[in-house]
Amino acid sequence: MPRRKSADPEKILSRVLRIRLTDAAFKRLEKISKSSDCHTVGEAARKILSKEKITLFYKDISLNSTMEELALIRKELRAIGININQITKAFHSDKRETPQMFQVTKVTMLYEKVEAKTDTLLILINKLAEKWLPRS
Repeated sequence: MPRRKSADPEKILSRVLRIRLTDAAFKRLEKISKSSDCHTVGEAARKILSKEKITLFYKDISLNSTMEELALIRKELRAIGININQITKAFHSDKRETPQMFQVTKVTMLYEKVEAKTDTLLILINKLAEKWLPRS
């Protein structure tokens, strides 16, 4: 089965260009292709030759500890939420007053934990905002 015709014939890569590069030049192109939106060295070279925009991706290592802390907070908040749901289910299934008061006490303690985690989360978000958001 043949390939479908392109809707835009101007975008078809129909010409072949063979060039020779030094190892250093090839490694620079390879580095660009690995850290950008280009999937191949050829695509990076094409974009450079045609003066198209290349989007480079950088990883900020200074955020590793912050991201680990955010992931831990998310995990803890999820676990607390599951506990609150279980306590709520137990509260509604047991109509006696004494067990219900015990369940309310447990939920109150869990909500205090949520408040502490939320405060930590807001502090982290403020630090990130100071670092990454432009000041107006």
